[in-house]
Amino acid sequence: MQVRQLSLKGRALRLLGGREHSRAELERKLAPHEQEPGQLQRVLDELQAKGFICEERVMESVLNRRAAKLGAGRIRQELMEKGLGAELVGQAMQQLRGTELERAREVWRRKFGEIPQDAAERARQARFLASRGFGGEVIRRILAGGADEE
Repeated sequence: MQVRQLSLKGRALRLLGGREHSRAELERKLAPHEQEPGQLQRVLDELQAKGFICEERVMESVLNRRAAKLGAGRIRQELMEKGLGAELVGQAMQQLRGTELERAREVWRRKFGEIPQDAAERARQARFLASRGFGGEVIRRILAGGADEE
């Protein structure tokens, strides 16, 4: 039985069928399969012109999938790793800013649910929230307890 090699375009479409990918992600993933110089750029240009690659959709996809669990810091990092431009990353951060405290409080509530009783527990909860990408001021307000409820 003969195994047929997927074309670069076929590989790109298969990746895009799974989830949204940025152009930079596709370049990284498909570069090892490029058989002639410039081939990958031509394929990606064609897919972008036809609307298969859209940086705004990548941003929205990340926000929809990750915002309920992660803070703006971690999401910013993910978007930058995906190769999105500074303007789009800034736009995403603007969208997240208004809900950061509420989202962090929900993540904290699901994991812990009660105010820490000692310094060690407080530090553990703070580390958890920081590892999720929430900022210091947000963490402080959550661990301060009910007095800060909005």
